[in-house]
Amino acid sequence: MNISELLADLQVQHDETTARAGELRDQIDHLTAALAETEARLADLATTRKIIVERVPRGTEPDPPETNTAYQAIVNAFNQHPGRAFRARELHELLGMPTDEATVNVTRSRLGRLVRQGFLTQPGRGRYQKRT
Repeated sequence: MNISELLADLQVQHDETTARAGELRDQIDHLTAALAETEARLADLATTRKIIVERVPRGTEPDPPETNTAYQAIVNAFNQHPGRAFRARELHELLGMPTDEATVNVTRSRLGRLVRQGFLTQPGRGRYQKRT
């Protein structure tokens, strides 16, 4: 293979890789928008649930769902360490939660929601701290 053929082959690979990167960026944009919509829906559902629970007579409240206990554990950790900034994985280690990537990503999503709700701030990328 001569140099011009090699350069032509490299250009084809470059063009294909550029196109793939564009496709992946489009997918990321789509998934980011879908995640934002889903999290907004979750917030709406949580608000609706809160309103319904406030109207239910005392003593007839249902048990809280599992996700509420996860949020409560996260909030408790920040309340116990109000000046400390955590990464999601550090928070898992502190709470004795699994540190596999999928589970940590769920917590990252929860932390993002707590930031949007104003309970937490992000003093740096991937770091979360209780709002003071």
